[in-house]
Amino acid sequence: MAQTPEQEPTSPDQGRYPRPPVTRAEAETVWRDLATAAMDPAVKPEVVRLAVIVGLTRATGARYGDLLRCTVDSFDLGPESARAVEGKVVVQHGKHRTVREHRLDASEVVLVRRWFEVRAQLCAELEGSVPRALLLTVHHTHDNGVTVASGLPITKQGLVLSWRRHVQRTNARWAGIRPPLPTRFEQVRRAWHDGDPEADRAPAAARALREDEAS
Repeated sequence: MAQTPEQEPTSPDQGRYPRPPVTRAEAETVWRDLATAAMDPAVKPEVVRLAVIVGLTRATGARYGDLLRCTVDSFDLGPESARAVEGKVVVQHGKHRTVREHRLDASEVVLVRRWFEVRAQLCAELEGSVPRALLLTVHHTHDNGVTVASGLPITKQGLVLSWRRHVQRTNARWAGIRPPLPTRFEQVRRAWHDGDPEADRAPAAARALREDEAS
């Protein structure tokens, strides 16, 4: 059946992702909750990995495929000091792998360093060279019938399943209190970076500042 003019997508993203993004406030809540939980010494490694994914998505607009191309060498986190400062990350965006350098604020630097600590623990028992990929498996898992050890590069499907597990837990915890989170992480990413995934966050930050000044 042909689409009516009212049904036709007005942008490529709308055609691919008909489900609306969460609000900016909801996305920020996801970020704050995970960033706070990630600093708990007793938290599960999966939570720290989720926090890093959300933080880097917020900072860079990167999608899963872009983040899977990141390595530990993609980061400049500044000097090791008691007080975190701004850092940088280089991301290859999209199918053309457009290289862009993005700023990381101090809270994001702290979180990435926290993940590096967890990541080192995950790789401690691996034999041979340690993977350079940023995002690794956090427990033994199965991929197409093959057992994959923890500390190895994770797949996109692994990230999808990890986010869904988080959504199920979070929605059950906050049922009737908060709006439910979507099972597709893209709907959260678009709250910060709707449209061009390679866009810098500066325009979004400027909009947020104007909204704060107007309120």
